[in-house]
Amino acid sequence: MATVTTPPALLYVRTTLLDVAYETHGPVEGEPVILLHGFPYDPRGYDDIAPVLAERGYRVLVPYLRGYGPTRFINTQVMRSGQQAALAKDLLDFMDALAIPQATLAGFDWGGRAACIVAALWPQRVRGLVTGDGYNIQAISQSLKPRAPETEHRLWYQYYFHTQRGVDGLTANRRELCQLLWTLWSPSWAEGPSRYALTAPSFDNPDFVEVVIHSYRHRFMYAPGDPALEFIEQALVPQPAISVPSISLCGADDGVGPPPLVDDDVEHFSGFYRRQVLPGVGHNVFQEAPQVTLEALQELLER
Repeated sequence: MATVTTPPALLYVRTTLLDVAYETHGPVEGEPVILLHGFPYDPRGYDDIAPVLAERGYRVLVPYLRGYGPTRFINTQVMRSGQQAALAKDLLDFMDALAIPQATLAGFDWGGRAACIVAALWPQRVRGLVTGDGYNIQAISQSLKPRAPETEHRLWYQYYFHTQRGVDGLTANRRELCQLLWTLWSPSWAEGPSRYALTAPSFDNPDFVEVVIHSYRHRFMYAPGDPALEFIEQALVPQPAISVPSISLCGADDGVGPPPLVDDDVEHFSGFYRRQVLPGVGHNVFQEAPQVTLEALQELLER
């Protein structure tokens, strides 16, 4: 699919902590669909998806997550947290600020984590969920258990971020480092280099490094969380099931972690659920496979 050349409308909405920048497509009165990016990505990942949904009459909203692009914290005192509860609360606050009682969600990586948490804990707010790579809610209490060596080596960047060298490296070389991750995580995606150039400016956000570092430290219990979000973190400890209709799209060539032959996420979904593994697709599953993503969203929107 061709990259969209006409820029979408960029709007802002104030939540309790953020001035959230978001791109919007389609009629305001349309059924809402919220598309959520991950690390290190941005709304450009939906350029081949959002306009198509808008043409079908849906109201499509694509926010920049905290620490990305034009999104800003409203004051210097707010903790620059990247923990999973913060991402989920941001999504809830975004929907509340725009008076959206319920939406269909699509997200992967960080955005998939936010979407899965809201779907699990506030199912009345979610009509349907398309998740990149299954159940994205972190089991933080289990995070210090060693994993298989072939998995550990793919997570080198997370351990790098646990060090001061990682902080300095991300600060000084954020574009080069993030481009390397794109290459490693989506090895078969020919369009990756040209698409990366469109996304990289989002990493110049002044809070990008602090939010990213906190995210990868908190999930290993190497950094404290925001006390105001502890009630959400505690609710996630038992790994709550997702009851809303859900479709998981997994890239067979995902360099972060290829999907297992047997779907070990199925036990976390108590309602309609199916998993689809996509050959030749990496970690950035929605941008690499926009047509399949559109089909999955449409399937849920028509249920």
